[in-house]
Amino acid sequence: MTNQLRGQGTSPTVRRRRLAAALRELRARSGLSREAVADQMEWSVSKVYRLEHGRTSASWRDIRDLCDLYGVPSPDRDALIQLARDSRQRGWWTEYQDVFTGSYVGLESEAARIRTYEAELIPGLLQEKSYARAVIHALRPTATAQEVERRVTARLARQAILDREHPPELLCILNEAVLRRCAACGPGIASAQLQALLTASERPHVTVRVLPFDAGLHAAMEGSFVIMQFSESSDPDVAYTEGLMGDVYVESVEGVARYSLAWDHIADMALPPDESADLIRSELKELRR
Repeated sequence: MTNQLRGQGTSPTVRRRRLAAALRELRARSGLSREAVADQMEWSVSKVYRLEHGRTSASWRDIRDLCDLYGVPSPDRDALIQLARDSRQRGWWTEYQDVFTGSYVGLESEAARIRTYEAELIPGLLQEKSYARAVIHALRPTATAQEVERRVTARLARQAILDREHPPELLCILNEAVLRRCAACGPGIASAQLQALLTASERPHVTVRVLPFDAGLHAAMEGSFVIMQFSESSDPDVAYTEGLMGDVYVESVEGVARYSLAWDHIADMALPPDESADLIRSELKELRR
């Protein structure tokens, strides 16, 4: 267990997730139920559940006491306590905690590979500033100009992960409708965004492909989704979708496998990167006439 706990992740969100998985494993080994752990720790059962699912940050004292209960020796004990301390650190995105809710940005910042299918929008990591502003205004029509700009700044800050020394691999499939809807933003905004998309696709760690209309019915017709993979084997993949009623994180092996299967199907139907770039260029050419 020690090697898994010593992963060099920088995201407190991922560290909390790693700690939660370790706690579930330790309790399973001990043969104790959540109710039994709660009784011996004088906690509520809900607290045990929240700690084991990363719903709340664990104090190092809580982890120390759980290690005593489970009989965890050093160095695993020391690694768990340090992981608890690290998981309570603040990520860069806490500066925008009024914008970012949930754990998505923390997971995204640590992902080694991101696969995204977008049915309506250019993904946030590839959005140009004016396009991002238009999208946020459309999604939040009652937001003030100040609130919109705050969200634009936060969205652009996310894109810094693509500029770091070891950026994640970003594999993006866009429904052709994304390009058409982008064009409807107006020639100025659309031209800037499509050019930014082409520029991003030239980076070695970014792949942009288009799923054309003539591909017909496909496996991702229920909507957009993201699959995040991590460099540490102890950090399982996560699939993510969002909608009007909130965010959904899928972490079960079976659930993520369903999204991966859908991805594989649409990847077989999408245009190759060079043909996708040609389609984007043709759209850009039409805008500049």
